[in-house]
Amino acid sequence: MTESKDKKKDPDLYKKAVKGGGWVFAIRVITQLLSIGRYILIMNILEVKDMGLLGIAFLMIQTLNTFSNTGFNVALIQKKNDARSYLNTVWTVGIIRAFVLFAILYFAAPIFVNLKNIPSQEASLTISVIRVLGMSFFIGALNNIGVIYFKKDLQFHKQFVFQILPNLIGIAVSVILVFVFENVWSLVLGRMSANIFRCIISYATHPFRPKFKLQVEKAKELWGFGKWVFGATIVSFLLTQGDDFFVWIYLDATALALYQAAYKFSNIPATEISHVISQVSFPAYSKIQNDIPRTRDAYFKIFQFSSCLSIPVAALIFILTPEFVTIFLKPEWYPMIPVMQMLAIFGMLRSLAATAGPVYQAVGRPDIVTKSSFVKLVFLAIIIYPLTQRWGIVGTCGAILIAEIMIRPTVLYLLTKLLKCGLLRFVRIVSFPLTATILMLSFLMLIKKLWPMPNIGGLIILALGGLAVYIMALVLLDCFFGYGIIKIIKEIMAAIAIPRSLKLNRK
Repeated sequence: MTESKDKKKDPDLYKKAVKGGGWVFAIRVITQLLSIGRYILIMNILEVKDMGLLGIAFLMIQTLNTFSNTGFNVALIQKKNDARSYLNTVWTVGIIRAFVLFAILYFAAPIFVNLKNIPSQEASLTISVIRVLGMSFFIGALNNIGVIYFKKDLQFHKQFVFQILPNLIGIAVSVILVFVFENVWSLVLGRMSANIFRCIISYATHPFRPKFKLQVEKAKELWGFGKWVFGATIVSFLLTQGDDFFVWIYLDATALALYQAAYKFSNIPATEISHVISQVSFPAYSKIQNDIPRTRDAYFKIFQFSSCLSIPVAALIFILTPEFVTIFLKPEWYPMIPVMQMLAIFGMLRSLAATAGPVYQAVGRPDIVTKSSFVKLVFLAIIIYPLTQRWGIVGTCGAILIAEIMIRPTVLYLLTKLLKCGLLRFVRIVSFPLTATILMLSFLMLIKKLWPMPNIGGLIILALGGLAVYIMALVLLDCFFGYGIIKIIKEIMAAIAIPRSLKLNRK
């Protein structure tokens, strides 16, 4: 009886996950397109050094935010039973945490900024920016905790409203103010306005009303799971932001600005793909966490789809970076070109690796993510100094790329044990998009050599032409060797499509 019920639920869960993925993808694409446009505009107005000072401020904010992450929100999503009795406790802990963080941020800002000798005027501006941004801790903590159910119940159409509208407000404010102030305050005030509006809309979109109520036993229970998420978050932060900190301390604010910009542009596609997968697959995996065959089948569909997106996108970024930077940015930003190309490769590897994280969390093994990330961090700590000393920020990129490559075999082995499958299945899945990508790169290198296109129209033609070659090559490989990606895409389209009966009822 139980098995038959589970089978009946399969299509509904799959369709909800796919539709959720569509909404999350829309959220991220719209947000990031607007964010990139704003970022390019501001990069061409502000000095590289000013962008570096803002990067220092955000670095301190992210450091404190990461080292105080309880992991309670992830624990709420992972719980199979209803989590409403835990909401007030999680919200209350968040308020207390925000108060402590703001106090630390306010008094520690001068110490943090003075870790490196910078002119007093620049130091004063950076300290002021840090203290104002610290208010975002309070605003974020006041958000309605009930919106956690948008993710837990795969209601990503509501998450779309909750995320997009505040981001639109923040971007609009930033763009307007950058022409008024022509300094970093345009970005700071834009971010603050987005946080305020997000808090307001959280109460408008969900009926739950949190109360200040702390139940210690419930907090301890959530911490049992959250501590591993907390550990993974800290290690992940050191891996993704520790290199920023190192670049600032060892080099300077200008090098930090170049490095952060290169990372942002090169890793946005990979980050967004992995983010969408994580947002959707983790709640879905949590609902089938005790069924390894179903989890395995779901994972490989996701991994296959992710491979077909991440590999060609990273390759396009790698080969089109020189055109992108020279067309859209000032000459002061040109040194980021080789950095951006190396980080594109890193972004591809990170995107593929990110598909495994939700599986570990959903089955109650977040410790695997934490432990493997810690080993990777050790590798990075050993090699980052000598490589940066020798080649600057290019050496820093080489260090994080080497560390990523060194840890992947171990993580892949652990995943095969958990899902009870072989390594050859991974190899076969990756080989098809990789072959199609090589054909695409060959085509683009030939076109670039014969007909240089140093303008926006030429860049668009190159990108679209490369994608057309990739799609045709992948379809041919699918037809001749039965790769199966066309079948997966049809399943996705069928899941997204509105049933005919619903259309008739609406009429």
